[in-house]
This record gives sequence, C-alpha cells and structure tokens, in this order.
Amino acid sequence: MRPLHFAAFVMNTTGHIIQGTWRRPGARQADFNSLDLWVDLARTLERGTFDAIFFADVVGLYAPYRGDERKYVEAGLQVPSNDPSVLASAIAYATEHLGIAFTASILQEHPFNFARRISTLDHASKGRIAWNIVTNYLPNASRNFGLEGLTKHDERYAWADEYVDVTYKLWEGSWEDDALVQDRATGIHADYDKIHRIDHEGPRYKVEGPHLVSPSPQRTPLLFQAGASEAGRTFAAKNAEAVFIVAPGVEAAARDTADIRARAVQLGRSPHDLKFFQGLHFVVGSTEEEAKRRSDELDQWIDYDAQLSHMSGAIGIDLGHEARKDLDRPVGELKTEGVQSILGWINDLVTDRPPTLRDVAHYTSHNGRVTGTPEQIADQLERWRAAGVDGINVVNAEIPGSYEEFVDHVIPVLRDRGLARREYREGTLRQKLFGHGDRLPVTHPAARYRRARVGAAS
Repeated sequence: MRPLHFAAFVMNTTGHIIQGTWRRPGARQADFNSLDLWVDLARTLERGTFDAIFFADVVGLYAPYRGDERKYVEAGLQVPSNDPSVLASAIAYATEHLGIAFTASILQEHPFNFARRISTLDHASKGRIAWNIVTNYLPNASRNFGLEGLTKHDERYAWADEYVDVTYKLWEGSWEDDALVQDRATGIHADYDKIHRIDHEGPRYKVEGPHLVSPSPQRTPLLFQAGASEAGRTFAAKNAEAVFIVAPGVEAAARDTADIRARAVQLGRSPHDLKFFQGLHFVVGSTEEEAKRRSDELDQWIDYDAQLSHMSGAIGIDLGHEARKDLDRPVGELKTEGVQSILGWINDLVTDRPPTLRDVAHYTSHNGRVTGTPEQIADQLERWRAAGVDGINVVNAEIPGSYEEFVDHVIPVLRDRGLARREYREGTLRQKLFGHGDRLPVTHPAARYRRARVGAAS
C-alpha cells in the first residue's frame, strides 16, 4: 500500500483555523513575525519526513461581522498577516527536502512578475516550490487592488484560466531547455534563437515576454488548488496536481476525489495526475482517556465567536447579525458570492435536518478533528486513504506543539503501518510526490507550450 503524503497547513499570522488557542501556554504562533519560528518548524517537519509546509494567505480583511472588522482585529484572526513567499528562500536554505507551498491570488500580482518570482524561488530551493492557486473571495481584498468589489464567482475562475495560461507560457514556452549555454570559450552566455517571446493577448493581460529567468528545476512549480465549487472543481481537474479538500467524512472524500479525477480524465489527463490532501487536526494521547481529556481542554481555549466570524467573513454574509436574530436559522436560505463550498460542506456534515448557523460555529472548530492514541489515529488515516485521499494537510491548534506531537508520536506508528515514508525520495518536490520526473507530465495543459515558439516574434 502507498504511504500517505503530509503537509503542515499554516499561515504567517497568529489566528489561522482554530481561533483563540494562541493564548495557551507553549503556543508560539503569536511569534509569527520571527523567522526563527518558521525555520525551526520546517526542520521539525523535515525530521518527520513531511512533504511540504503549506502556507495559506489572504490579501484583505474578511467581510464585516456585526457591522465591522473589529472581531478579526481583536481576535488576531488572520490580521496582521505577512507575505508567506518571503519566508520561502530562508526555509529552503535551512532544509534539504521539505517542499514549500504558498498561496498567491491572481488578484495580487501581475502574472509576469509572479512567474519571475516563482522561478527565482524554484532555483533557490533546487525545485521545491509549490503554488496554491486561489482566485480571492474577499471584497476588501478586491478593493485593496482597485476593483469596485468582489468579482462574480465564475468570472473569477475565467480570470484564473487566463492568469495561469500566461504563467504557463512563460515557464514552459519561453526558454528551451538548452538555451542557457554559458560557454566561456566562445563568450556566448545564452542562445538567442532558443529564447522566445510569448506575445500573449487576452481579455485581461497583454504580455510580450520573454521570461527573464532561465528554466528552473521544475519550470512550472507544483500546482495546488482548493476550489470545491462547480467552477473550482473543473479548474482543479484541468490545472492542479495537488488538491486540498476539507471533506466532512470519508464518504464525502471518496465522492469528491472520484468526481474531480473523472473530470480530469474528460480533459485528457490521467486520474493519477492528481493527489488529494485532506485537512485534518489531531489531538494525541497515550491512552484514549488522555486524548479525550486533551480534546476537552482544547475546547476551553477556543474562541467560538471568532470561529463563527471566520466563516462569516469567508461566506460573505454577516452571520453576527444573523446569529443575533436566530442561531437556528437554516444556512440553506443564505446565498453568497463568497466561498460557496463552505455551505456545501455544512450540508454534508448535517444530514438528519437542515443545517443551521449553530452548526456552522461548531463545524469550524471540530470538523476534521481526529482524537485518539497514535494507533487509533493510524486506524482513521487508513480509512481516509481507502477513500481515495493521497495525503493529509495537518491543521494546528498550536505551533510548534501540534507538529512536534505528530512527528514524535504519530509518525513512528504510521511508518510501521506503511502509512508514512521513512525517508525522502531524491529530486524536486514534483519528483518526490509523483516519481515521474521533475517536470509536468505531457497530459498537463501547460505542456503544449514546450519547445515551440509561442508568439510570432522572438
């Protein structure tokens, strides 16, 4: 049986997913401004043969909760937050194998400059960079970049289609593999005839090129994507290599992974071109009783009002006002241009009645929690693997504690069960994950730009 892959799901901020736990003794996520925190964590993850550290990110405040953004600021809920890509080179220098995945929205940077930065980091890391492609769901973020408001949901994915197309042309089509000569005898540094402009012209972007960076070890970074809406699934099936899911149970995971893999096949890709990472949080104990006690203790630190505000901000509806009216109002009555998949997850989680706002508050802190001994956790992970999940995005309540406990106590049991690897495969992040080389497979849409002039002029 194949081992699972593991990534640490973090954010360069204090309050990421489980709110309020930064106040616990020993929790260091409030030190997020410290480079030492992230380098130390990366070394712990590499000791546990994690595949990657996965940085989430946002570029704006969440939608108002009870009329304004006060709750986010007072709770430290993803504000302040720092640019995760800035950490990548330091983490790469301090580690040898760990992949570095970071989130970047199509909203926040022109694709030409973004492609250049990614290629630079891929060179610096010897091919360990991954990009989590997101479209943006925050109205404040849109206004921060000069838009009137949030772009319609499906239009954001049309925008993303063009954005990634520009980057693919730059990464895959601008420089031929042997264009960088660096011949000391002749004085020829690069072969002009093997470097090509891309001459892209589309609805949003006009990019001449060429790419300013020679081909990096992966050329195109490993591609993550997390969209779970109809448009998001199609985008993932077309572009993603790793898909981050937060299924409410193994049955939903089996359904969702099968659906996206089937879409990938319809688009000419192999179902094995995609790996699915389920988001889970672990509470570990040496006995079942200790694990339950530790889970109950954790609940005492959770800021449930912040949990509801987080989902409120993501959905784009002020649930603070709605909750004051009626916590038992069915969420099925709510319509949003925000993260539509959240409402779908709640409907999957509560099956015996219409889910309510009260369920949303509970879901945000308890969905994906696995409590037990290392052996019991291994049992649960075997079920997720059987459902079609290839990896786990490990959510934290504490940094570094959540990961130290998992590496020290759970990983050894998983290795004995064949659920975690004992050592790294050599090569780039893509080679480590798939074992088929450093570059994208020919079935990926970016591959059509290889070894050919994309534009008419060079």
